[in-house]
Amino acid sequence: MILDDPRTEPQRRVGGGWIGGLVLANLGLYMAFLTPIQVLLAQQIDALTSSGKEVALGWATGAGALVAVIANPVAGALSDRTAGRFGRRHPWILGGALVGAVGLVVTAAQTTVVGVALGWCLAQLGLNAMLAGTNAVVPDQVPVRQRAAVSGFIGIPQTLGLVFGVLLVSVAVTGTGPGYLVLAGLVVLCALPFVLLTRDPVEPGGVRGPAVRPSDFWVSPRLHPDFGWAWLTRFLVQLGNAIGTLYLLYFLKDAVRYPDPDMGVLYLTLLYTGGVVVTAVAGGVVSDRLGKRKLMVSACSMVMAAGSLLLTFRHTWPAAMVAAVVLGLGYGIYVAVDQALITQVLPTAVDRAKDLGVINIANSAPQVLGPALAAPIVAYAGGYAGLYLASTVVTVVGGVLVWRIRSVS
Repeated sequence: MILDDPRTEPQRRVGGGWIGGLVLANLGLYMAFLTPIQVLLAQQIDALTSSGKEVALGWATGAGALVAVIANPVAGALSDRTAGRFGRRHPWILGGALVGAVGLVVTAAQTTVVGVALGWCLAQLGLNAMLAGTNAVVPDQVPVRQRAAVSGFIGIPQTLGLVFGVLLVSVAVTGTGPGYLVLAGLVVLCALPFVLLTRDPVEPGGVRGPAVRPSDFWVSPRLHPDFGWAWLTRFLVQLGNAIGTLYLLYFLKDAVRYPDPDMGVLYLTLLYTGGVVVTAVAGGVVSDRLGKRKLMVSACSMVMAAGSLLLTFRHTWPAAMVAAVVLGLGYGIYVAVDQALITQVLPTAVDRAKDLGVINIANSAPQVLGPALAAPIVAYAGGYAGLYLASTVVTVVGGVLVWRIRSVS
């Protein structure tokens, strides 16, 4: 098989086996990423300190997200410079999975909030190295005319991973410790088929640079304005998402007063995932055929904002179920089309993983800023009504600013 030069845009469509392997790798990755944030960390910290649990959870997830902000672009830059018979991306995908698994095992053994935060930081370090590799293989090997559809397929595990993860830790295993251990094993097992059974293009001529410099991570918005606007819109939409979802377990427990909040999270996640599955691939296919990225990103952002707005005024279980479906329908389109849009505004082909790592700061930074905003809003500025109103406003602004991108339709 002749592979495209990674410095050029790929032309050959990828097949079902390649997509399936990447979907499986992403499934393991997002189980390990999202299940602790949504369930295990909240349960573990609640058991360690019931008083001030919201602040403690915010510090733990915020510290992990801060590590992600640094680790993802650095791993991406090193991946761009990696040469050898195993390719540029595969070593980082498998190595990151192994380090992430170790971090989850370490987190499981902790008995203090500080220990939990440190273990989660180690897990985030490895998982973000893996994410740098899995993100970069799409622009490396998928042509533009297929990217939104492929992004839709690999976006589904972002929600299915949480569903499967929540099922595992809520039904299949008992206790936070075993939950972490199961996730640690699965993240490695799910990465192996893609790493072992697919080819990985190498950079012609070997490593491009002697070292990664801090200045490498600055992408001037003046020289690359579309990249800057894409980063900002992704940041705002993800900030709205982070503000609205971080305290979901506590929202069900304290505001909705759902009798079994752990299972409530599972039910809402299933409804949300159903919405994502319905729209992710279909939205990507439509976007690829029409070539309309901005319109679809803006429209689905407004749909997600509508879900948050509902929770601003209604703190009931039926409202939570409706909001979960609406948010899922909007996010399914968003995860496919916005990712395809971003791959079309990357400044250079040779720095794809690094630049996608910079974009990923827009995913990770809200996990740091979100708790800093959400905790005082819940405590002092309107409670959960104020929280979901803030999520609505931020998401709408993100959906509007996508129109500032000029080079993509």
